[in-house]
Amino acid sequence: MMSSPLPTLFICLFYAYFSKVIGPKLMENRKPFQLKNILIGYNLFQTLFSAWIFYEYLMSGWWGQYSFRCQPVDYSNDPVAMRMANTCWWYYFSKFTEFLDTIFFIMRKKYSQVSNLHVIHHGCMPFSVWMGLKFAPGGHSTFFALLNAFVHIIMYFYYMVSAMGPKYQKFIWWKKYLTTFQIVQFVAIFVHQFQLLFTDCDYPKSFMIWIAIHGVLFLFLFSDFYKAKYVAPSKGGQNNFGLCMSVLEEDHHTHKKTDSGTLNNTYIKSDLSDSYKACYSNGTTNGYVFQTNVTQRTNAKN
Repeated sequence: MMSSPLPTLFICLFYAYFSKVIGPKLMENRKPFQLKNILIGYNLFQTLFSAWIFYEYLMSGWWGQYSFRCQPVDYSNDPVAMRMANTCWWYYFSKFTEFLDTIFFIMRKKYSQVSNLHVIHHGCMPFSVWMGLKFAPGGHSTFFALLNAFVHIIMYFYYMVSAMGPKYQKFIWWKKYLTTFQIVQFVAIFVHQFQLLFTDCDYPKSFMIWIAIHGVLFLFLFSDFYKAKYVAPSKGGQNNFGLCMSVLEEDHHTHKKTDSGTLNNTYIKSDLSDSYKACYSNGTTNGYVFQTNVTQRTNAKN
């Protein structure tokens, strides 16, 4: 995989084609899959995997050995340097495991979540990380991966609890702060990278600029999501087309009795779902709310 960029490039292109063409075609005449238990297990795995990657980045240099001001790449065979390179490889591998986010959307027919920006982001990340792993497996820009792994610990834990249903969703009242935390992450990333413009540091400037641009881009996109979701949700019916890993919306339950005295629930589309449908989350909520069967209510009036 590391000897040539072609395998990674091929996988990324196939992922994009599968996400937009093959996957929806395969699901065309199938009912959406119910993946509650699979999603819980998947998010648990991603939480633990991200925690291990974060720990390895710390032990490979960021816990006391690396400088936050300037950290050149150690290309030697030193055990610590080799451990850092190994951690970078696993971080690269994790970008492929995140393709499952998209596959689960497709299997559940949540096509609005598989936006072009979502696919472009997931499709580009493995190739982008490949370049860093190939030419700079360590050093200053691994701070991006360190922070990203830490955020993923919290994020996938959130998704896991959300996938467990309304009984447990009361424990994730802090979802608004997760989005804020993600924004702070990107501020820290581009500030950490751009400081090299004013420091004499033996680190490839091209990678510094590349990672910093990522930080700036995602900062604006997450900020756009935050404003659409918390500052002015659904104002004027505007959609949020930002490329964001959105936090999940709990299911809202409204139970009403029919004339026969029985509970009759159907799903209708939430008014809030359109405000962030172009963002990508982990697919553990439906974006629907319960409401009494409208047809039966109409018939009862007649």
